[in-house]
Amino acid sequence: MGESTASVAVIGCGYWGKNLVRNFAEMGVLSAVCDTTEAGRTTARAIAPDAAIYDSTEELLASGVQAVAIATPAETHTATVRAALSAGKDVFVEKPLALSRADGERLVEQAHQAGRILMVGHVLEYHPGIRRLVELAQTGALGRLQYVYSNRLSLGKIRREENILWSFAPHDVAVILRLVGGLPVEVSAAGGSWVTAGIADVTVTNLRFANGVRGHIHVSWLHPFKEQRLVVIGDAAMATFDDVGKKLVVYDQHVSLDEGVPLPHKGEAHEEQYPDKEPLRLECEAFVHAVLTRNPPLTDGVSGVRVLAVLEAAQASLTAMGQPKSVPAYGV
Repeated sequence: MGESTASVAVIGCGYWGKNLVRNFAEMGVLSAVCDTTEAGRTTARAIAPDAAIYDSTEELLASGVQAVAIATPAETHTATVRAALSAGKDVFVEKPLALSRADGERLVEQAHQAGRILMVGHVLEYHPGIRRLVELAQTGALGRLQYVYSNRLSLGKIRREENILWSFAPHDVAVILRLVGGLPVEVSAAGGSWVTAGIADVTVTNLRFANGVRGHIHVSWLHPFKEQRLVVIGDAAMATFDDVGKKLVVYDQHVSLDEGVPLPHKGEAHEEQYPDKEPLRLECEAFVHAVLTRNPPLTDGVSGVRVLAVLEAAQASLTAMGQPKSVPAYGV
């Protein structure tokens, strides 16, 4: 990476953690892997034969490693991050940061008091296509934003520990907050459970922002085909990002008013180019850069809490059969 070296350990070498192990190993910064299962340790040895292997998180945290990346089940995040920060480590944790806003806020404060880096794995924010889309929105190329909607749909991976809202929607919440530049003032959500009682398989979440922007997030793991599409509507142009088709398209289209009569303007569409780089690699590089420079990463703990604030409000609305819930400001 052209910088002095860092020492990173990965806690959890399962479904997603093995990808972190691979990337940090390829970057030459992986020093250790911890997994409580023999299967996870076997995978770690195959991917990173030079890394030290631990079966105890406590033993790993007592070692001289500088930073840890945590890819364990969501319900363990709060305790594991707290322990890592207490051990003086910089921390990268996969989404969500915690399972409640209050826990997330406490972790951010702990990291601040300890002078440690705290980063949350909202990997979609590091996707070159999304970065280009955010740039278009922030530079005014789309005009004033009006609404954003996202579909994240597929058949599986169905979970029994967390519902679809907490499993799929954090990606889209993070990106929409980045596009709009702040928290919504109100959230409502509705959904249904068919596979496991009490665990929503499908949710639709609506976000209302103080500046008039609206957001809409549809997530499902009970869908006949895979779709990961983000649509951004501005008053000067429109854009779509298709993560399955790997395309970012900007449409020279908008609607104007002529003496109160809406007039649609249909112009040309053009595909925006962006670098073909693995988002996870860019995310891992961002973590190492933050560790070495001591500068907060794009997806720092504060951004992680903001996502939690939206998820928590959406969950409360879901439980209340769609009743809108307010979202207090944070980190402003």
